Amino acid sequence: MASLDRTARSFLLSELVTGFMLTLKYMFKPKVTVNYPYEKGPLSPRFRGEHALRRYPNGEERCIACKLCEAICPAQAITIEAEPRDDGSRRTTRYDIDMTKCIYCGFCQEACPVDAIVEGPNFEFATENREELMYNKDKLLANGDRWEPVIAANLKSDAAYR
Repeated sequence: MASLDRTARSFLLSELVTGFMLTLKYMFKPKVTVNYPYEKGPLSPRFRGEHALRRYPNGEERCIACKLCEAICPAQAITIEAEPRDDGSRRTTRYDIDMTKCIYCGFCQEACPVDAIVEGPNFEFATENREELMYNKDKLLANGDRWEPVIAANLKSDAAYR
């Protein structure tokens, strides 16, 4: 009986007809493909992309040089040097992140007591050489200035879960 069933299927090309029917079913449905450079898909507020150093609304940088992010980084990608200022507070003189080492775990963001270092929404930061992936303090602050409205909105929407 099984051999007769197999012979009938191969003679009537039922698998081929089933495949054509499936093709016709999806041919007239709306497409789900995203035309990437021109259209972008949604990002979660918790997305971890390019790093950024944030500032307070008065323009002062948030980092207080506690070095918790440097200590917690499992890849040892963060280097911080600090010195005291005239008013007695400490601020960083050097804040470097080697993005070729970074594993985007988010521990630096979680360890920071003042939300100074964050991983922003930017995922389009491809470079042509490795030197451009060595981020210094100026580049991190520029990233923070560029993405501050989005970063602040993401942190606000995620605040209930922290």
